[in-house]
Amino acid sequence: MLLNPNMTVGMTESMAHVAKGVLSPGSTLLPFTAESGFPYISSRAEAQVAGAIVLDMIAQHRNKVDAVVIAAFGDPGLLAARELFDLPVVGMAEAAMVSALLMGQRFSFVTFSRHMQPWYEQSVAQAGLQSRFAGVRTPEVGFQSVATVQEELFDVLRVLVQKAVVEDGADVVILGGAPLAGLAQRYTDAPAALVDPISAAVTQAEAMFRLEPRGAHAGSFARPPAKQSVGQPIALSARFNHTD
Repeated sequence: MLLNPNMTVGMTESMAHVAKGVLSPGSTLLPFTAESGFPYISSRAEAQVAGAIVLDMIAQHRNKVDAVVIAAFGDPGLLAARELFDLPVVGMAEAAMVSALLMGQRFSFVTFSRHMQPWYEQSVAQAGLQSRFAGVRTPEVGFQSVATVQEELFDVLRVLVQKAVVEDGADVVILGGAPLAGLAQRYTDAPAALVDPISAAVTQAEAMFRLEPRGAHAGSFARPPAKQSVGQPIALSARFNHTD
């Protein structure tokens, strides 16, 4: 399940195109786009709202899929989803960082908006990877649309990749943000390894499925006890009260 908690269908289609390029033979990608929330999630507050949308979307479709990729950088709802559902759930940001650790000692983020920086730094802290983190680089110039941001900032972002390596000491650069899906493959002259987060997330979701993880019955990710709720979507309410 490629779950895009952003409401922009074009973004889902772009990420799905990139994801299919790394999908194993025999695997099927099922893309879903949020029907409520925000056209594009770009702050921690918006991500908090999107997290609840993520849980509901997984609850609706969990019996149709073997693994879930949360296709929004910052991984809204990731830890809650792992607590609530007994199937592999992978986030783009976490997957990108895990992949970067296999390629070098220090990693950086390059993204397209300075508003994303605190959120990305929080993702690093949540993963406990501050000692391997070389920072975030963002443009000083704006852009017109997330649909065209790759073309608008193509050369600007390439310069930021160079600075992340030369000035910040990054061994690996993660091109962060759903609108940048596939950009890593387009920079053929990068001075260091680049990570495309959606490619990393899909690859790791398949790997987790093959590892056949079992749902936790103890510890902090054990499914919470049954509890009634009021005003929640039907599928999500059923998951909470164990009637699904």
